[in-house]
Amino acid sequence: MTPSTRSRPKPLPSAHFSGIGTSWQLDLPTAVPERVLARVEDRVAQFDRDYSRFRSDSLVSRLAVHGGEVEFPADAPALFDLYDLLDSISDGAVTPLVGRSLEHLGYDREYSLRAQSGAVVPERWSSVVERSGRSVSTKIPALIDVGAAGKGYLADLVGQVLLDEGLDEFVIDASGDIVSRGEPLRVGLEHPFDPSKAIGVVTIENQALCASGSNRRVWGEGLHHILDGRTGTPTSDVIATWAIAESGLVADGLATALFFVPPAALAEHFDFDWVRMRSDGTAERSRTLRGEVFS
Repeated sequence: MTPSTRSRPKPLPSAHFSGIGTSWQLDLPTAVPERVLARVEDRVAQFDRDYSRFRSDSLVSRLAVHGGEVEFPADAPALFDLYDLLDSISDGAVTPLVGRSLEHLGYDREYSLRAQSGAVVPERWSSVVERSGRSVSTKIPALIDVGAAGKGYLADLVGQVLLDEGLDEFVIDASGDIVSRGEPLRVGLEHPFDPSKAIGVVTIENQALCASGSNRRVWGEGLHHILDGRTGTPTSDVIATWAIAESGLVADGLATALFFVPPAALAEHFDFDWVRMRSDGTAERSRTLRGEVFS
């Protein structure tokens, strides 16, 4: 899901690149130095080498073959801590163990896009995974997919590269997952039924906005990438969500969780704002949202 428009009081120069299978845009007050862009691209490539289920040489692929124990990099605890919590809150609906289910439905390493009959229901994350810091052990071979929160988290990590370079005003847009620092940023929320329209406009300031929609990454009737971990099948009641939080990690994870968990239940654990649209076209929003929803 890509927000339809972004605007700031003063436009910023942009740099574009590709990574983890999607397009990225960096906006800075001045042109992005080549050295900085190279560091950013290296950081994105490293994340892909660690967490991509589409690569046979990734860390998650090691667990998929035999299970056992894998030592992940220093960025892993925050990511898996969030999955621990979302697994608990959602009663297993949000889980990184949907990798096998996605493969079964055709969203596999070869992008066959040919669904097999039935469904593969993931094992419960809390039942088969043991964690100690950055170490992850699985009792059985398990294919981890970090797509529910990974892209937003990677936007955070890219932001940290920029901060380390002394750059404290920027917009990072990873195909709709946005981390912004500096002046307020207005973002239009793309209508899932008509990309030429917006269902609302929000303002973020030193925050992240992440979106998810069942109209993206669709490869067949009723087949898309947002799966209910309790059934191993695509969800259908909610079709689009947006979450605003202090980090891309939390915003991305909550954008997924909003498909399955009442916002009030999530608000017991997180400070965030949200918008979500149901399949009948009705839209809901948080009371404290800094913006408006038209639909």
